[in-house]
Amino acid sequence: MPSAPSKDLETFDNPHPGRDYTIRIEIPEFTCLCPKTGQPDFATILIEYVPKQSCVELKSLKLYIWSFREEGAFHEAVTNRILDDLVRACAPNFMRVTARFNVRGGIYTTVVAEHRDHAWEPPSLVNLP
Repeated sequence: MPSAPSKDLETFDNPHPGRDYTIRIEIPEFTCLCPKTGQPDFATILIEYVPKQSCVELKSLKLYIWSFREEGAFHEAVTNRILDDLVRACAPNFMRVTARFNVRGGIYTTVVAEHRDHAWEPPSLVNLP
């Protein structure tokens, strides 16, 4: 097999470190296992972040996300773990991870976890006419 799941997240230098901008990554095929039943849980993961000095490299992110396929994890725990690992890898100004889990037993679960660098001041919103 040419590639395999990995917990290693790679980064690259932010090409515009002097500018606040948002990167949005949508991952519609996340899977992990229910720690109670062992059945698969499916989710769409949305990652939104304002990079500081580095950005997450997408192939390593794909392999990282793949690494959860055989792991048992509660929705809340896996969402916060993804956020923690990404923050550790790229130290963004701001990051939000939203995990929208598919229905199970008639219940949809969405978990949102955020990180904000204490020294970062977000730009003010511009309202256009």
